[in-house]
Amino acid sequence: MRDIYFIYLANMGLNDFKLFLHGITVLLCCTYVLSFTTPEKQNFLNEEPHYHSEQQLLDLFARLAKTYPDLARVHSLGTSVDGRDLTVIEISRNVGRRELLKPMFKYVANMHGDETIGREMLINLAQYLLDNYGILPEITELVDRTDIYLMPSMNPDGFNRSKEGLCESRDKYIGRGNALNVDLNRDFPDRFEGALIHRLKPNQPETVAMIKFISLNPFVLSANLHGGAVVASYPYDNSINHNECCVNSPTPDDVMFRQLALTYASNHPTMRTGHNCEETFPSGITNGAFWYELNGGMQDFNYIHSNCFDITLELSCCKYPNASELHNEWFKNKRSLIEYMKMVHQGIKGIVTDNNGYPLQDMEVLVSNLENKPIRTTARGEYWRLLLPGEYDIQVTGFGYHPSVVQRVKVNGNQPTILNFSMTPATEENGF
Repeated sequence: MRDIYFIYLANMGLNDFKLFLHGITVLLCCTYVLSFTTPEKQNFLNEEPHYHSEQQLLDLFARLAKTYPDLARVHSLGTSVDGRDLTVIEISRNVGRRELLKPMFKYVANMHGDETIGREMLINLAQYLLDNYGILPEITELVDRTDIYLMPSMNPDGFNRSKEGLCESRDKYIGRGNALNVDLNRDFPDRFEGALIHRLKPNQPETVAMIKFISLNPFVLSANLHGGAVVASYPYDNSINHNECCVNSPTPDDVMFRQLALTYASNHPTMRTGHNCEETFPSGITNGAFWYELNGGMQDFNYIHSNCFDITLELSCCKYPNASELHNEWFKNKRSLIEYMKMVHQGIKGIVTDNNGYPLQDMEVLVSNLENKPIRTTARGEYWRLLLPGEYDIQVTGFGYHPSVVQRVKVNGNQPTILNFSMTPATEENGF
């Protein structure tokens, strides 16, 4: 049998044109300019697959920040119950100096300590983004345009108590919860709890650190990575009637959330089938409450208490598979991780100022028919609003200012539409 070499050319469709040269079959397609695909760097695949210990994770991230000082910076959000660092790596062009209107994105993994695939996927992703910056145009553009935060483990204490090879949680759920055996994905303020319960409920230090992280930064999009199933789940996780399962609990942005979940699932070779782990999820996605209801979850908190859209990604039937599975899991998830990050640029964004050009904070950006989910401006007057392609009526309101004129805007795919507003102060006659 002849060896077959594929040569990819650009700019013109050509079906199965074959050139026979010295007994070698060369397949040409899509011609005019001859170009070879730039090889991507995945040096971590040359290592024996293994789970990183806490110290190995810290050492790796420190080395990445040293190797790529203009692209990577390591942060600690605080410490766990047992004093372990809650480590995040930030990746972006001119890291630490977020450019105006550059959206913030985050991945958080391992909030259940015994669900470990996501932890290693984010460690790989950090290396992949940095090693391929300036090499792969797709990755360079993504890093240039996005402020990316990766948190491999929200629950390092639980990870330390877990055991490789166990596909289900240990007795008494040791490892799933934190050092005090509290399930962190039931520990966030819930939309149906009253303010008094919020004040009286002692949150875990890991939860408090994440709440601060979410509240103090204008994240636009995020996802949290879990294990024990293969599905992309989107809010809400709970419902007014508190059904155990099988009843949808949609957000005002249900259509957008479905598309976000589909973006991940459709790029995953097994998730998209919808048939995994003896469960069936059409197209590989589900509303959280339809699957099973939970209170105090992180994805609902993101949506209700911030501008951030967050979904839950269940990546493997086995919660803590053997390390030998890690390379295969990377191949399954790499494209989904990248395509999902790109969705942070879907919709509209802009700056809201007063009539002198000064930025206005805490103005509410309202979308017709989605008024129940206003987006608030940052201290620099910025806003980002995830929307699917289509036409929308947008208005800005805020204390001390007249409501803006309603503007009709057309949203396209892939590139955000810029829409700025200049607000007029309300006069004293109007009660201000």
